[in-house]
Amino acid sequence: MGKAWKFGHDIDTDVILPARYLNKSTPEHLAAHCMEDAGTGFAQEVQVGDIMVGGKNFGCGSSREHAPIAIKACGIKVVIAESFARIFYRNALNIGLPIMECPEAVAGISIGDEIEVDLAMGIIENRTTSKQFQARSFPPFMQDLIEAGGLIPYVKGRSKNA
Repeated sequence: MGKAWKFGHDIDTDVILPARYLNKSTPEHLAAHCMEDAGTGFAQEVQVGDIMVGGKNFGCGSSREHAPIAIKACGIKVVIAESFARIFYRNALNIGLPIMECPEAVAGISIGDEIEVDLAMGIIENRTTSKQFQARSFPPFMQDLIEAGGLIPYVKGRSKNA
C-alpha cells in the first residue's frame, strides 16, 4: 500500500526527468530529480511503495528510458494512468516498472489517497474511499518479467535455466 501522487494529462519525459540532469545516468541521481519541474516536492517526499497516477498520454515525449528509471528508482510501486505513450509503456516494462491503464481508477483517486494494487489480478483499491477498480492484469510472463526487474534480467534468468 502506498500514497498516491497524482499528475495531469500529457506528462512528458522532460517533466518526469528534466533533460538537464542527463549528465549522469545512475538511478540514484535520476531519482533525486524525478518530477522536479512539477513543483510538488515529489523527489524529496516520495516513499518506497508509493503510487504515481497520471492522466492521458503519460510519458509522452522522448524515447529515452531515463524517465521510467527515475520513477522506479524513487521507489514507486506502480504507475496508473488513463493511457501511456507507446514508447514509455514499452520502456517501463523493459526496466521492470509496472504500469496499469485504468481511467476509472484515475478518476477515483485523489492526491494522498492510500492505494493498494494487486498486479496479478489487476485490482486497484483506494483504501481511503473503499473503492475498487479493475484494470487488465498482466499475463504470467509479464509478471515474471516485472518480478525479475526488467527484460534483461528476465532473459538472463531464462538462459540460465535453459
